[in-house]
Amino acid sequence: SNLSASCWSHLHPANMFNSYNVKFHHSKALTSPYPGSHIERSQVPEDKVGWLTEWKDYNPVEYTAKSVLAGPSWADPQINDEGFSPKFNERDGEVERKSLNGLYVVENGRPRNPAGRTGLTGRGLLGRWGPNHAADPVVTRWKRDGSGNKVAHPVSGKNILQFVAIKRRDCGEWAIPGGMVDPGEKITATLKREFEEEALNSLQKSPEEKAKLEKQLQKLFSQEHLVVYRGYVDDPRNTDNAWMETEAVNYHDETGETMDNLPLEAGDDAGAVKWVDISEKLELYASHSHFIKLVTEKRGAHWSEDPGSECHE
Repeated sequence: SNLSASCWSHLHPANMFNSYNVKFHHSKALTSPYPGSHIERSQVPEDKVGWLTEWKDYNPVEYTAKSVLAGPSWADPQINDEGFSPKFNERDGEVERKSLNGLYVVENGRPRNPAGRTGLTGRGLLGRWGPNHAADPVVTRWKRDGSGNKVAHPVSGKNILQFVAIKRRDCGEWAIPGGMVDPGEKITATLKREFEEEALNSLQKSPEEKAKLEKQLQKLFSQEHLVVYRGYVDDPRNTDNAWMETEAVNYHDETGETMDNLPLEAGDDAGAVKWVDISEKLELYASHSHFIKLVTEKRGAHWSEDPGSECHE
């Protein structure tokens, strides 16, 4: 899937939410079988994705994974369970049920995916009814040669940016080392925690080692940062009633001094971790290529060898 071809403009909240019956372009949220299962989604033709298109015969498959129904701490109960009355579109105790894209419709007690039909109801692998909030820290530095000079791409002439990528254990794809926001947790804390757990293996470190890492990272995570994207994510786990939203934030180490001394080590959900040169050739998990492209645009870094391929909003 060539992510850069469509420029993923459907991810931009401005394009997604208007009062007209725009064509939504989920693609990953329509994939079958559903991740981690043999469940096939009901087929949703492109012209029937938007809820404003009437479709009386729409008959989605209902599916919630056993791991979610087992009632782990990160998951809601089933919608009809006694004593469960979630407050949608607002902060519900420690759980944030507000969407980054504004109000969503609640129909028959169930929140409705703001980007349209997915061919599947229930929660699939997602814990929360409605928005499931994640945070994606994009940690970058300039690629440098042996003498410490920035390396420019021979075709575009722009400097090459590198980011810390992890290889996901669940699907084997390279990704930003992000994760879910814990109840009551500030987004800034999630960004730092997920990076430590997945790219530095902090969960396996001694208290002394962890304190040392914390000190080094503090400098990077307390500096000026760039919010690259906030909102709905086209994700293969999305359903009609549960969907992913994220805040992707770029922390850039301009001199390289902070990150050069940090030992990258895969941990938690990561199978491997490394610095990756950024270009449009990268194939990344979910909508991560889109976030990475936005970072290169903001930083004036290399993305494409074909100057005509840069597409603009």
